[in-house]
Amino acid sequence: MIKNNKSKHISNFINEKTYKNQDFLNSPEARHIRILCELTAPKQRFEEQQIENTVVFFGSARSVSMEEAQKKLAAIKSDLEESKTDDLKEEYEKAKMQVKLSEYYEASVSLAEKLTRWSLNIPQKENRFYVCSGGGPGMMEASNRGAANANGRSVGLNISLPFEQSPNPFQSPDISFVFHYFFIRKFWFAYLAKGLVVFPGGFGTMDELFEVLTLIQTKKIHKVVPIILFGKEFWEGFINFDHLVKWGVIGETDLNLFKIFDDVDEAFEYLKDTLTKEYLL
Repeated sequence: MIKNNKSKHISNFINEKTYKNQDFLNSPEARHIRILCELTAPKQRFEEQQIENTVVFFGSARSVSMEEAQKKLAAIKSDLEESKTDDLKEEYEKAKMQVKLSEYYEASVSLAEKLTRWSLNIPQKENRFYVCSGGGPGMMEASNRGAANANGRSVGLNISLPFEQSPNPFQSPDISFVFHYFFIRKFWFAYLAKGLVVFPGGFGTMDELFEVLTLIQTKKIHKVVPIILFGKEFWEGFINFDHLVKWGVIGETDLNLFKIFDDVDEAFEYLKDTLTKEYLL
């Protein structure tokens, strides 16, 4: 009986296909295989769905809708008025800034919706432009939400992180992915991108923005990619681009790689005109 069980165990072990061995696939030795999977699986899906063009939306994962931000501000204000101490003053100031940031959340929703409605009227499906985000909360959620408001599909390139990143419900599941490797995710952001819209954000947002700017500046990306920095107050308060020119660390012509907008309609018209000229005519 023991011999038979042992033979059965050996038989099962030998009959297990190597490419189905989860211990091996999750091992350091199979890292290159996992990397290839993250390159080829999205490629197959995008080709099946005839998705060749995206407009990528970046921005803070910590932003929320105007309704949610105002509700939180009102609650803290009420608590502050009832309290006899100043303990909540810092929280109140943070909540006020959250309301300010939520204006850009709403702008992202609106711009993504306008872009999607326009794109859906392009007759050839393979020529359409799809909103693409990092798939998480905040400004990413806002852009996917805008596309959904227009009854359009949108891409979500999610990443597994210990915090902040949780898939939003507005991305289209059949054209969304969860990546482990940041650099493969960045590849897919850049590879299909025909436009880039960057809202106020933190380290991750700046990482993506300056990487694309560097690729275009060094002519590693040859296609025309209109880049919009949305929110003049934020961008001019965050970085003095003219100061970089003054110090000679970038060229004056490098300032032509992006445009700063404050108005959704103006940003949309710029995107639509540039995309039409470069990719549809």
